[in-house]
Amino acid sequence: MGSTLVGKTYLITGATSGIGLAAAEELARRGANVLGVGHSAERCAEAEGRLVALEGGGQVWMGVADLSVQAEVRKLAGMVRERVAALDGLVNNAGTFTYRRAATREGFEMQWAVNHLAPFLLTRELLPLLQAPPFARVVTVSSGSHYHTHLRWNDLQLRRGYNGLLAYKQTKLCNVLFTAELNRRLGSDSTVRAFAADPGLVFTDMGFKGNPLLMRWVWARRRRGGIPPEESAQGVVFLAVEPSIQGSQEIYWKHGVVKAPNPYALDPDAARRLWEISAQMCGLPG
Repeated sequence: MGSTLVGKTYLITGATSGIGLAAAEELARRGANVLGVGHSAERCAEAEGRLVALEGGGQVWMGVADLSVQAEVRKLAGMVRERVAALDGLVNNAGTFTYRRAATREGFEMQWAVNHLAPFLLTRELLPLLQAPPFARVVTVSSGSHYHTHLRWNDLQLRRGYNGLLAYKQTKLCNVLFTAELNRRLGSDSTVRAFAADPGLVFTDMGFKGNPLLMRWVWARRRRGGIPPEESAQGVVFLAVEPSIQGSQEIYWKHGVVKAPNPYALDPDAARRLWEISAQMCGLPG
């Protein structure tokens, strides 16, 4: 068990299963106040019960939100602001994969909305809470899938010739570009530091949700070589809580170790352009 986190507060999206739940459990064991987010009220209740049973001493709250919808992301941020005055860390963990193109009710491609726009918007909404403690972290869970790809600026949401795997790779690249640009905009003297986490190949159910039989079969075979969510979550929690890396200029980490990201993710022009486009899509100032 790591050092105590009593008195600290962390928000984790996608906290009802997989890496998110495992990270929430680790934080709760160490005494932190844990705010979790899930899509299902039933699963949120189950996760909350598990966290409370750990008896770490911190407060536990689970909020229900559909992160594909910006109105719900804003509502979630409002609920968080009502409950706490400060956040020591935000873990943007929630993600999705869709084999066939699906659109949200706001008209965005589903993976683009959940994997990229939701963490972008939620971070922007909660930044004042993150700036309240002596130091805080924004950890966004990316993926090794972000390598060997680039952004299709003329068709970011792949409206023409949709490919689910390409859409996923793009959004994971966006996670790293967002992390780099957030740090640049906050400045080197900021008390808030952002990191992108590579969780590795993890034994999770993400690829089974709403996808055709063939894709579920492929995912089942792929995940056999994966590590348990609890193991992957250790690296995510490290980025959220470890004091010694607060001044680190490295943005991409795997299992608590620095790793070089896709060189494209370090292009400041691409990061700036993505930020401005994302802000426009979310109705925010650039």
